[in-house]
Amino acid sequence: MYAHAMEDVHLKYLAVNPLDLQWGTAVNSVGQQRIAPGMDYPPRNHPSRYIFRVENGRILQEYQLLYITEGRGKFYCETLGRGRAIPVTSGMMFLLFPGEWHSYHPDPQTGWKEYWIGFNGELITNLVKNKFISRERPVFKVNIHEDIVSLYDEAISAAVAQESGFQQLLAGIVSRLLSLAYFYDKNYQYQKSDTANKIGQAKVMIRENYQDITPEEVAARLCLSYSTFRKTFKEYTGFSPARYISEVRMSKAKELLTNTSLSIKEVAYHVGYNNHDYFFTAFRNMTGRTPAEYRTMTQGSRI
Repeated sequence: MYAHAMEDVHLKYLAVNPLDLQWGTAVNSVGQQRIAPGMDYPPRNHPSRYIFRVENGRILQEYQLLYITEGRGKFYCETLGRGRAIPVTSGMMFLLFPGEWHSYHPDPQTGWKEYWIGFNGELITNLVKNKFISRERPVFKVNIHEDIVSLYDEAISAAVAQESGFQQLLAGIVSRLLSLAYFYDKNYQYQKSDTANKIGQAKVMIRENYQDITPEEVAARLCLSYSTFRKTFKEYTGFSPARYISEVRMSKAKELLTNTSLSIKEVAYHVGYNNHDYFFTAFRNMTGRTPAEYRTMTQGSRI
């Protein structure tokens, strides 16, 4: 079952084999969730060791790197002072340190969309030791980037599948996420273009809502006229917004055709096509193959 692509699984907690740590990083948890405005936080869908009351905070025995792609909220940590609220907005990442008290929550008026991955190991220990990362600067201003969201999605899929060697794959993803957090934060002052940031937001918005979002809805959420949004989006990406949505849908369809036993009609439905015939035609036009031919090519035989 390719659960994450079907939007059924949003979080995964993992048992760590001591041998996994010898690779340099082992992942304890990974997930994403959207907190609607006014929704209780944190939700009660986590194991007891991860649940906390916002007013009391908590202490973990692992690092966690969180990325906020929608909404805003506040973050607190022991090093910067329990009474000091650090504003967190979309496009920011923040790092939780093991053994340190912290708390965080979305603004009740906006909610937020959060991604996280929890880990331990020599890699992060050395980064902290060599002062690339410090408790005094736990927040990274990175803006909205599709490559970061893609890495979290890949980590969730790997954690769900748990194929042989998946912890080593997750270790590589953690390394890449930390590198991007460091890189984008360092270059943040050069990436403040409002237009570039809006296009980044649009790409992530489409990726997270590709089944049913329209270009007009994306433009409206970004407070842009559709004509301006369409022109700017095509200049930055080379695709019209409608074509980009189709590309994302087809990419997801390819994943499902390759990695699941869902029927082609079910695949069409899961990627936002209610008309099976339209999906068949669109897939063939964009890939040069029918969905069945693509499945045979990637799986070696029909399922």
